[in-house]
Amino acid sequence: MPVLPGAEPFRHEGGEVGVLLCHGFTGSPQSLLPWGRYLAGRGLTVSLPLLPGHGTRWEDMQLTGWPDWYAEVDRELRVLRESCTRLFVAGLSMGGALALRLAARHGDAVAGVVVVNPAHKVHGLSAYALPVARHLVRTTKGIASDIALEGAAELGYDRVPLHAAHSLRNFFRMLDGELPQVTQPLLLLRSPQDHVVPPVDSARILGRISSTDVTEVLLEHSYHVATLDHDADRIFEESYAFIGRLAPSVGKEGTTAGG
Repeated sequence: MPVLPGAEPFRHEGGEVGVLLCHGFTGSPQSLLPWGRYLAGRGLTVSLPLLPGHGTRWEDMQLTGWPDWYAEVDRELRVLRESCTRLFVAGLSMGGALALRLAARHGDAVAGVVVVNPAHKVHGLSAYALPVARHLVRTTKGIASDIALEGAAELGYDRVPLHAAHSLRNFFRMLDGELPQVTQPLLLLRSPQDHVVPPVDSARILGRISSTDVTEVLLEHSYHVATLDHDADRIFEESYAFIGRLAPSVGKEGTTAGG
């Protein structure tokens, strides 16, 4: 199936500092594209891949699971390692969970982590019904476009494939056991008004990781897809400052032009 217009992956070859951006469940690179362009415009090398089964139609996602999504970002990180001397991983929602696993698995190869409204658990009674329900019902209502900013929209599926949701639940359970392996500096930005991921997910992540350099920022004016919402500029600026603190070469003359 052809990729939906606007859902294409984004790649920018910049300097020696690289950032891998991971989009969310049923979403697409479109939700993080302004963020990616902001970082690219400041000389960073940026990779924003399209996860398998996303950005086309929900029927394609029904045939994929978390190993496919993680394999894609893991591959992209390895590609970035070939040209970058310092790497950061970042993500929105499930993308934040993927970024955390990359940090846990790749250790010192990842210099820092930035997560926006990171997801950690499939909540509600429906989560417990998923193992059976996915064989009886193909989809449930979508979760895209939880945005406060009028006129803004996320390019994502209007249905959630239950086979994929079941796989996501399994991924979150596995990730919980790996979170103590996350030791890198972490910047966590979250929206108090989030209709997709509750605050308890961020609290659990902060309570499980082993990082000692942790910054939490509240996005008071945004909903779940904060990267397209009122606080988008703050996310971009805070993340760039975070990267610059940990990679002092960022922003220096001669580095932004290509390393």
